[in-house]
Amino acid sequence: MKPLHYHTLVAVADAIRSGELSSEQVTAAMLERIGRLEPELGAYVCVFEEEAMLRARALDAEQAAGRPLGLLHGVPVAVKDLLTLRGHPTTVGTRVLERWQPEEDATVVRQLKRAGAVILGKLKLTEGAFSEHHPEIEAPRNPWDAGAWTGVSSSGSGVATAAGLCYGSLGTDTGGSIRFPSAACGLVGVKPTYGRVSRHGAFPLAESLDHIGPMTRSVRDAARMLRVLAGRDAADANSLDAPVPDYEAALELDLRGIRLGVDFGWCERGVAPLVARTVRDAAELLAGGGATVRNVTMPDARALVEGWAVTCGVEAALAHAATFPSQRHAYGPSLAALLDLGLRSRGIEYAALERERERYKAALGVLFTEVDAVLLPAMPFPPPPLGTLDALEDEGAAPITFTAPFDYSGSPCVTVPAGFTDEGLPLAFQVVGPALAEERLLRIAHYYEIESHASDRHPPAYP
Repeated sequence: MKPLHYHTLVAVADAIRSGELSSEQVTAAMLERIGRLEPELGAYVCVFEEEAMLRARALDAEQAAGRPLGLLHGVPVAVKDLLTLRGHPTTVGTRVLERWQPEEDATVVRQLKRAGAVILGKLKLTEGAFSEHHPEIEAPRNPWDAGAWTGVSSSGSGVATAAGLCYGSLGTDTGGSIRFPSAACGLVGVKPTYGRVSRHGAFPLAESLDHIGPMTRSVRDAARMLRVLAGRDAADANSLDAPVPDYEAALELDLRGIRLGVDFGWCERGVAPLVARTVRDAAELLAGGGATVRNVTMPDARALVEGWAVTCGVEAALAHAATFPSQRHAYGPSLAALLDLGLRSRGIEYAALERERERYKAALGVLFTEVDAVLLPAMPFPPPPLGTLDALEDEGAAPITFTAPFDYSGSPCVTVPAGFTDEGLPLAFQVVGPALAEERLLRIAHYYEIESHASDRHPPAYP
């Protein structure tokens, strides 16, 4: 039997709702585990120990009084520290903003609270949600192997969720930062359709590329969290006005009628053989469940992959205009270099990438009339040793090859755990679909999860 900290989010929610457990019991157990393991793993910026216990007791009292219960009633979760939370600093992984204390909750934080969640604390991220942690901030450590990459930038979310330091977390994705840490830490990660989840109250990296989504240990947990997070928000100008389905209900459907596409050439070009085989094996398993799998040719995304830093840099420079370059001394070298790139980029470069974005979105639209979803790697290699990312990029496909194009297009993506390397590091693949296809993608991911048992293991060093 799994220990309490590795129960699924949905199982814990159901146990609290039935009275088998109380939110106070679960929250206390989670805080005790954080207290023991956080010094080793370094996932949290701050833990709200007293506040979380008060919230849990209040939720138990509401349940005892017979009040209606939300979908996450009493469940402890955590949020990435670029999401504002009233009464607490939002550091965005920087020294520049370490004293910034916004006056309101981000919309997604408010949605979690409305659903009855207990917020345990705020999770570490790379500086400004870009590529590296600030040199003065200790990076989180991968619970599967402390010497392995955790992914960027939602590294704290990946580590805390994988190690049982929360039941689910929120990450953000601009070039792959939900999908990389989900793949590296063995999690389900959902990058929703652009506008499906409000970005209001999230400090931006690049507003036209930024997405917010759940990171969990099971597909059903991700479906439950996405239902809580999704919906129209007048405070976000890009928020979509579309009904929010019951994502969990769709998980019970089989795969008959689903048309899956795989560009086998693209998925193997510059990709580690083990990762390429993972995609092929996933396609075979899903075909066995009734899906039709066919070879497709993905639209050419090379210009977007190569130009991503320009789009990101220009929009990041706008986001940091109040503090950069005036406080350059407080920035780490990686984020400073991105902001410098943004400031010196020419308008014609940015405009050309916007034209390329529209071309790519149109080509994807045509592809998605022929197939319902596509399978592809989450990243071109298994979780690499720390400090080796640049060498891997020189040898094969760029890390953002399979992620950044879908931030440009705003397409929904689900990262799916898919077993392990011989060294015990997680493997994963992605399933990607047209706008607002999250229901279908989660259905595909759930079938794979059930049939492969790929989500059954947890980091052996943290039982």
